[in-house]
Amino acid sequence: MKMKGIALWITGLPGSGKSTIADEIKKVYPKFIVLRMDEFRKIVTPKPTYSDIERDIVYRSLVYLAKIMTEQGHNVIIDATGNLRKWRDLARKLIPRYAEIYLKCPIDVCMKRERKRIFTHKAPKGIYKKGKAGWPVPGVRVPYEEPKKPEVVIETDKVPLRESIRILKNVIKSFR
Repeated sequence: MKMKGIALWITGLPGSGKSTIADEIKKVYPKFIVLRMDEFRKIVTPKPTYSDIERDIVYRSLVYLAKIMTEQGHNVIIDATGNLRKWRDLARKLIPRYAEIYLKCPIDVCMKRERKRIFTHKAPKGIYKKGKAGWPVPGVRVPYEEPKKPEVVIETDKVPLRESIRILKNVIKSFR
């Protein structure tokens, strides 16, 4: 009987480094499937309103997809802000082999990174500028609820990428 897959939810503010770290983990472990909220949302809600109801449906759908994939033996990285704890808690409840990776980064650093970002993952452009203009951006207009008990916290403004990947390799090894 095949072991169930694992799910790593990489959470943090926009610009905290989620996609960068997901990409690096994928290089080390090519069989991981990366579920990117920015890409997922464009299919599920092609004209997003970012309403509370819409966010709830999209995040719950993403969690369900990760659950099904891990049940089929796939290893999954959820690359998504997941600004409300309830969605990450739902994943923890539904996915037995789950770890929450919190990329903690000051919002001013995230804003600076986002302004310099090369848009390769369908992330919305100018997200913090839009937040200041009234869009529901986590950390600006809507809350970002920090994880209470993540398996790992990485301060991405202080910890180099190589060290972050070393830490995550240890998390992945712990599931064996």
